[in-house]
Amino acid sequence: MKFVLVSGGVISGVGKGIIASSTGLLLKTTGLTVTSIKIDPYINIDAGTMAPTEHGEVYVTDDGGEMDLDIGNYERYLLTTLTRDHNITTGKIYQQVIERERRGDYLGKTVQVVPHITNAIQDWIERVARLPVDDSQAEPDVCVIELGGTVGDIESAPFIHAVSQLQRRAGRGNFVQILVSYVPIVGEQKTKPTQRAVSDSRSAGLNPDLIACRCEQPLNDATIQKVANMCQVEQKQVIAVHNVSTTYHVPMLLDRQNLLDTLSDLLDLPSIKRPTELIGRGGNMWKDWVGLARGQDHTNGTVTIALVGKYTSLEDSYISVSKSLEHAAMYCRKKLELVYVDASHLEDETKEDSPAEFHKAWHVVCTADAILVPGGFGFRAVEGMIKAITWARTKNVPFLGICLGMQLAVIEYARNVAGIADAGSEELHPQAKDHVIIYMPEVDKTKLGGTMRLGKHPCIFQPGTEWSRLRMLYGPAQQTAERHRHRYEVNPTKIDQLEKAGLTFVGKDVKGERMEIIELRDHSWFVGVQFHPEYLSRVLSPSKVVLGFFAAAAGCLDEVTERLNKD
Repeated sequence: MKFVLVSGGVISGVGKGIIASSTGLLLKTTGLTVTSIKIDPYINIDAGTMAPTEHGEVYVTDDGGEMDLDIGNYERYLLTTLTRDHNITTGKIYQQVIERERRGDYLGKTVQVVPHITNAIQDWIERVARLPVDDSQAEPDVCVIELGGTVGDIESAPFIHAVSQLQRRAGRGNFVQILVSYVPIVGEQKTKPTQRAVSDSRSAGLNPDLIACRCEQPLNDATIQKVANMCQVEQKQVIAVHNVSTTYHVPMLLDRQNLLDTLSDLLDLPSIKRPTELIGRGGNMWKDWVGLARGQDHTNGTVTIALVGKYTSLEDSYISVSKSLEHAAMYCRKKLELVYVDASHLEDETKEDSPAEFHKAWHVVCTADAILVPGGFGFRAVEGMIKAITWARTKNVPFLGICLGMQLAVIEYARNVAGIADAGSEELHPQAKDHVIIYMPEVDKTKLGGTMRLGKHPCIFQPGTEWSRLRMLYGPAQQTAERHRHRYEVNPTKIDQLEKAGLTFVGKDVKGERMEIIELRDHSWFVGVQFHPEYLSRVLSPSKVVLGFFAAAAGCLDEVTERLNKD
């Protein structure tokens, strides 16, 4: 097993996840089987109870793990299927060690950070790194580990100690560290922060083999030379990662600097035997990737999508949604203009308090080619979302509602079309007389962490829905499977009344009791899904739900449907 550790130096949030994903992609294109692990030093067990505006979106895996958003990057880039165990947190490690101590597994010894916590971290990494993660079901050849945070953080100390020990456990030629640092421009490109970061990393027991310098502009030759000299490395060990038009160009940027050749030398990659089939598949994967990435620079027109949400102050709150729209745009050879709209700005209160914000928000909604309402929790800004849904429905503007967005579409239709004037949700409108959205009966209402309906579940297309624009994208398939994260559902007792009013439930769960997909027949595209299609969207394999929505906005839905059915 080969390990590639990607860690931070100066500040967090400079692109460790993209660099780690891009490195894994390059390795996979050579026919290697690659897996990924993300280490988050926070004490939370997982990201499930964290606010999106605190840490970005909560990403969900097939097995129901609520994960850091970087896990999504790995899956999107490497076409892998990871598990909840591929995201390590301080909370998970300490929970495991304390449970062992309570069982008496440590034979009466004093349980300490070193060696018990650090050994638990290493054992976890070695165990998870060997889990099959792709269609080949082969044990991975290389594991890319991203260590969250920066060197020097108090909470990172046990993990840094552990991976430095893992380096010795793995043996020479089996472990490489990439340190991601930042080169600011203050009149000129400054290398002192990078020098300091390398020094701190070495003091902590990690000696970087490669230094990835994030910068706004391409690094000057003199800057590269200075980093190499002051950090005692060869110039080829300094990688310049400047800002590019899209993150999908980063693997190509690394490839031009011969990262693969350097990793091959450091890890003795030629010694790993690779099936001819995987080598060919990797080559085709790279060819497709380069074609799609370069195609973004030669698009045919722009499609504007208004994302009307609750957490628009931090765009990472909807990163999988935005990436899935990018995948669809690449497929359709269009340029995506995604405009984030704070749903509260669409409400009447804002019209009184801040008329400029109100009219600006409504201008975006009224001029957009399509409207997307994503997931979320809580009452704030809900009425603004409902107003946007009303606009999309009545003006024949393509609409996609995801999770909460689908539930609000049901509420909007119940109020304005089905004649259920006081329709509401048990979560959002507890005083409403008619709850068309209710708690799922099996959900724990007192414990929030890990108690929702999570993970991948099947969705069955219903008889008589062959006309569905969404269903047509799936060809003859009778069902699909998608990832979920919700604790509320459409009230089964209201289904007949809603269907008689014209709302079609195209997809349901295997028992036919839980509503999964809604659609309006006489509309250009009005679809709501209870699941999160963005979690399974990939660069080389866009989500059909999001692709259909984007194609409807771009005016090429028929062509895309025909193309998918041919493929």
